[in-house]
Amino acid sequence: MIQTKSTSFALVTGASQGLGRYIAIELAERQVNLLLAALPNDGLQDTAYVCQQMGVEVYTFETDLTEKANVNRLAEWANENFDVRILVNNAGFGGSRRMTEVPLDYLDSMIRLNANAVALLTHQFLPNLLRQQEAFILNVSSIAAFSPVGFKTVYPATKKFVQHFSEGLREELWGTGVSVSVVYPGPMITNEDIRQRSERQGWLVKQSILPPERVAKIAVSGLFQKKMSITPGWPNRLYRLLSVLPSQWRTSLATRVVRREIG
Repeated sequence: MIQTKSTSFALVTGASQGLGRYIAIELAERQVNLLLAALPNDGLQDTAYVCQQMGVEVYTFETDLTEKANVNRLAEWANENFDVRILVNNAGFGGSRRMTEVPLDYLDSMIRLNANAVALLTHQFLPNLLRQQEAFILNVSSIAAFSPVGFKTVYPATKKFVQHFSEGLREELWGTGVSVSVVYPGPMITNEDIRQRSERQGWLVKQSILPPERVAKIAVSGLFQKKMSITPGWPNRLYRLLSVLPSQWRTSLATRVVRREIG
């Protein structure tokens, strides 16, 4: 049993880089103690160090959440040693590639991480969260959840899963003290490759780009306000309006944008 000085923690997955890193930092700035999970040798200790400088307790767990056994190991470690008040299901990945050219393992890993891990981790942590006087779940979806997109195909489907899972769970947990929120980020520039790919998609996509640290602040603020749906940036909120169009129209429009990226 780990001896901790404090009573509650936030668990953040995918915390080594990108949005997960900045959500962890934002929580640390708000003096929330942290459990950080990410792939081995992916920079997680750097995130932990930055957060520790803000005077909070930080523990790390390096693992690959595409494997069910690793999901269980993470949950067992955290549930046995900590009171978890906040669960942030952030780990995930995507990309723009032709379905005929992607390896089978790429698709399998995306579904396991983006969808399976979210549902399994939430299930495993709910008893812990329900023990707290007040608790929060933040699931990271994507603006891509609001339309099918060619050349992305599986990614928007996994993020639509996160949306429906989160909204259903929120209703199921109504009145329990556990609040469920889902955030829909648009493009975020975390490296030069992503910048170049986003800029090839056209003017509207470039306008929708936000730095991950800004998205993290909006997401954490919305979480503590118990918002069900959090969509950072006006271009992304505009994109959500595509959902009122017939499916064939919005799919065609979204695919046309991505087609510019892959050439």
